Amino acid sequence: MFSEKNLKKIVHKIKDNYDQEELFCIKKGQQMPSRNAIIHIIMGLRQLMFPGYFDEEHLGSTMTEYFLGHNMMKLYDALTVQIRASLQQQGQEKSDGTAISERAEEICHQFFHSLPRIQQTIMKDVQAAFDGDPAARSKEEIIFCYPGLLAVFIYRMAHELYLLQVPFIPRIMTEYAHSHTGIDINPGATIGEYFFIDHGTGVVIGETTEIGDYVKIYQGVTLGALSTRSGQLLRDVKRHPTIGDHVTIYSNASILGGETVIGKGVVIGGNAFITESVPDGSRVSVKNPEITITEKREADDIFD
Repeated sequence: MFSEKNLKKIVHKIKDNYDQEELFCIKKGQQMPSRNAIIHIIMGLRQLMFPGYFDEEHLGSTMTEYFLGHNMMKLYDALTVQIRASLQQQGQEKSDGTAISERAEEICHQFFHSLPRIQQTIMKDVQAAFDGDPAARSKEEIIFCYPGLLAVFIYRMAHELYLLQVPFIPRIMTEYAHSHTGIDINPGATIGEYFFIDHGTGVVIGETTEIGDYVKIYQGVTLGALSTRSGQLLRDVKRHPTIGDHVTIYSNASILGGETVIGKGVVIGGNAFITESVPDGSRVSVKNPEITITEKREADDIFD
């Protein structure tokens, strides 16, 4: 157990660190967005998109509009609070609290108007998963069970907020998906329709990645940058690959670089390492290493 003297010494040193680096302490009158509140908003949006799947509501046709209106207003108010906090913390329009509140309302308004379009896109992702996975017994199973769809659903919500230049919140959303599914999709990535991630664990999709329509990728795929040694100098620079329509990328393939373009209809085999463009319709594979099989030996021979 600490003595009082040792405790005071440690407290004093940490306090010195606080005094020397303002990053440790949130400025007076400001607050960070709440991770728990944002996760709750994600779950609420999922209930809104798929009523009855993730709650105990059993809606008849006459109750649908009431359910939507009631829950949408709660989510709208909750998200507005978090957007306001994120704008304030980022320092946008910091001298005018009214301007921050108005901007938060404007962003929320635009985001909720985009929900019908996002919902239609997500249903295309559900269809892509069903069409692409013979193990799927129904679309309901995909919605309720598949981690790939959860990650893509959260990405699509986060991407909309990213486009609206909301700080913090899009990344909080996708990192929540990352922690729960093992799928890391930066909210800045651009992903087309009918997108399917099969199995999913270990997938990484970088911020400036562009993915076309009808793309299917498997576990362990990385769509990344060649090098990030230049750090912040690379901000807003295209550093991740472009993937064309109707591309399939098998497990543990790595496709790197902002100038790397994978053409339409390409199939990338497992474990491929690609840093240059691939023309339309190509098949990329890695030559299998030689496998040696020795003759079966008796146990006494093995342990002699």
